[in-house]
Amino acid sequence: MASTRNIVGGETTTGNERGRVLTMRDEERAKEDDSPSAKRAKFERFPLTRWELAASLGVFFVFSTGLICIFLTMPAAEYGKLKLPRTISDLRLLKDNLATYANEYPAQFILGYCSTYIFMQTFMIPGTIFMSLLAGALFGVVRGIFLVVFNATAGASSCFFLSKLIGRPLVNWLWPEKLRFFQAEIAKRREKLLNYMLFLRVTPTLPNLFINLASPIVDIPFHIFFLATLLGLIPASYITVRAGLALGDLNSVKDLYDFKTLSVLFLIGSISIFPTLLKRKRIYE
Repeated sequence: MASTRNIVGGETTTGNERGRVLTMRDEERAKEDDSPSAKRAKFERFPLTRWELAASLGVFFVFSTGLICIFLTMPAAEYGKLKLPRTISDLRLLKDNLATYANEYPAQFILGYCSTYIFMQTFMIPGTIFMSLLAGALFGVVRGIFLVVFNATAGASSCFFLSKLIGRPLVNWLWPEKLRFFQAEIAKRREKLLNYMLFLRVTPTLPNLFINLASPIVDIPFHIFFLATLLGLIPASYITVRAGLALGDLNSVKDLYDFKTLSVLFLIGSISIFPTLLKRKRIYE
């Protein structure tokens, strides 16, 4: 039986010849995909360069090593019962397991608690809200607020410098629109930047994770970032630590921030930004 003939590009080819042509084209495409330029284009889709990725992994390795060394020097515990809580039920169990340990080894426990909190805050690991609740449950309001504000500020500062090293491409990749909005707002409020940053820290207008990563990118000075974080986190920390005293009354993390609580936070935030609004009104007059 004669092979089927097709007209391709004005030339007559048999079915076998056409198959060979398609195979050759597939091989050429595969070679193009494996070419250095194609590999470079694929790699460029990831926001970090190789050096930035290596630097971030190096920082993570150093922090992880330090955290492991701290836990290895602590007194023995039943580590099988220790895990990062993801629900209020997990937190209640963890609190029951840690209460005796915290009373017997207070200094070692606080060192381990602070190291874990700062590590999570630095590398944006979810769950610091549960660590804040745990501080209230184990240490009470005054010591709990001090620990939470200290750890949150230290972790946010570490995240600030980490973002200064590798954050720009990452934030541009994750939140391009939000970053442009933030940059425009910062440019308009340079003279009263501390007031605006306090407002952002007190209120849930922007996520704290985004603020930590984006602040060095939009050229917020570190001393303003530090002060706004240190002072602005106190109201929310008080609410969280106070709730930790009554874990049995909580069903979920959403119960922490009801309408009344959010209204109070926005009221405090409005007071912090009031001087900026007053100055703008005087300029218009």
